[in-house]
Formats: sequence, C-alpha cells, structure tokens
Amino acid sequence: QVQLVESGGGLVQAGGSLRLSCAASGIIFRFATMGWYRQAPGKQRELVASITIGGSLDYADFVKGRFTISRDNAKNTVYLQMNSLKPEDTALYYCNLNPARTSLWGQGTQVTVSS
Repeated sequence: QVQLVESGGGLVQAGGSLRLSCAASGIIFRFATMGWYRQAPGKQRELVASITIGGSLDYADFVKGRFTISRDNAKNTVYLQMNSLKPEDTALYYCNLNPARTSLWGQGTQVTVSS
C-alpha cells in the first residue's frame, strides 16, 4: 500500500523554525521526485519545494532563502526545514510526488505561525 505520512507541524511565533518530515512507504522512493505542498484556508494548494532523485532543488519564490528541502533515501523520508517563518506561511503542509498524484494526498501537517 502506497502511503505518505507527514509530521512535524505545530504552532510557532513569527521568525521561528519548524522541520517537517514525510515518511514514504510502498513506492520506489529513491526513484521519485518529491515535493512539499501547502494549502491555506480559502486558497488553492501550491507547490513549495521539490527535490529530484539526483538532489536538484527547486523552490517557490515565496520561500527561497528560508526553506530547505532534503531527502534521506535510506529512510524513505523527505524533510522541509522552515526558518524565518511568517504568518503567511500558515497552512496545511503535504508531501507528494512532483508532479503530484491525486491518490497520494495524505492528512498533511498543520503549520500555524503567530504574529
């Protein structure tokens, strides 16, 4: 069974940091380009960052310089280190392949940044 499980979200003050984790099972993780996405209330889900199997990185402009995506193929896990958080980063964060597969959306992990 293919499954992606996100964790690490929470409530943090503006300027703070969080590290999200996404554990993958049932997929050939080491051959997949992975992405972190987020969806704020009333907004569409958007791609935040992605990492290829070779380690090439790509970031949305609104997180460049603040967020870092990484992966550990031995642990089938992808991470998102989020620094200098802003209230506008408040959202439900998900991981998925990039491009995303509809069937792989999980529960996400909530990130709330207070001002």
